[in-house]
Amino acid sequence: MTALAALPSPSTAVWQLGPVPIRAYALCIILGIVVACVVTERRLRERGVAPGAVLDIAVWAVPTGIIGARIYHVITSPEKYFGADGQPLKAFAIWEGGLGIWGAVAGGAIGAWIAARQLGIPFAVVADALAPGLPLAQAVGRVGNWFNNELYGGSTTLPWGLEVHVMDPDNPGQALRDDAGNPVLQPGLYHPTFLYEALWNIGVAALVLVLDRKLRLGRGRAFALYVMGYTVGRFWIELMRTDEANHILGVRLNVWTAALVFLGALIYFLRVRGPREYLVPVGPPTIPVPPAGGDVSQVDLSAREAGPATVAPEGYRVVSEERFRAYQETGEVPDEPTDAPAATEADTATEAADRAETGPAGTTKRAGTAPAGTTERTEAEPSGPAVSRERVEADPESAGDATVHEGRAGAAGARPADRDN
Repeated sequence: MTALAALPSPSTAVWQLGPVPIRAYALCIILGIVVACVVTERRLRERGVAPGAVLDIAVWAVPTGIIGARIYHVITSPEKYFGADGQPLKAFAIWEGGLGIWGAVAGGAIGAWIAARQLGIPFAVVADALAPGLPLAQAVGRVGNWFNNELYGGSTTLPWGLEVHVMDPDNPGQALRDDAGNPVLQPGLYHPTFLYEALWNIGVAALVLVLDRKLRLGRGRAFALYVMGYTVGRFWIELMRTDEANHILGVRLNVWTAALVFLGALIYFLRVRGPREYLVPVGPPTIPVPPAGGDVSQVDLSAREAGPATVAPEGYRVVSEERFRAYQETGEVPDEPTDAPAATEADTATEAADRAETGPAGTTKRAGTAPAGTTERTEAEPSGPAVSRERVEADPESAGDATVHEGRAGAAGARPADRDN
């Protein structure tokens, strides 16, 4: 059967700018990183993080992500580098391709965790902010696979079947050409699995944005939702791919990886609970974050222009959404929530004991039963401004009269008697 339509593929994936090669795959990766940073920056600011924090995070997350991606590729395809005809030094040739998304996410998470600790931002806040940006970055990166004529599936006659060039092994990044100078195509058309994955990732990003807005996810659950969505798509797309890969029990290794990672993300999503975290600065004062989509006139810019430049806070404190909205409106950092200290328990016990010893006339006993021949020390507690204490050395009736007198004297404003220890 002859296909009526087809998707073309580029015959060139590398351009020379003098001695410097410009690789389409690298450009797509960089563009994807930019997209992820823009989305993450916006979401971090909506949670209360100071502007520009995403750049500090990217400085750590991008290099560790690339290293992790390469390590995963080398571990899962060791025969290319450490086999009988392998070349170990080729393990460092990242520009020749070979990056695993699983290692990229794991390595990037380590770098983001380091940066989050330095900035004083909870790692879960960073992960949730990154959740929709990461699949968008992956979608852009998959365009680089199109330039490289790689990651395609089996034969098809569908209208979106992909034409695939035979790449020249002696001229990386260029299609092999015939005697007439025309690029050589492989016979037939193929499933553009890289395109399937790119479209799926865009759908995952939309899913995360919609559910995160509706459910107000927190504690890393938005990131877990992304992981579940991505792994479901990667599972069925991986089964369609025909490029070389190691197998376990006749199934591609990445299929097993997708299934295991999905289960881990599902368990986390179901077990972890809690409200969405919002942050207020701790340390030097900063310009309050205006509400997303609000009027910028609510922020006093004159104070910032007249005073010293705004500096990043020493850290952040997690607050409720209500306190965060109040901070956005007033610019005042809410007080720390008052938690009951350990000493409060002792105070409560003392107050309970005092209430138990309160007499019918409103006097409070400060001692136990007095020995024979003596009277108990009593303390009047009138509503006046001062309370006097006396040791009464009389019979019980005299003690009662003295107490009443003392209360009246205090209420009348008389000078309180000397206090006895």
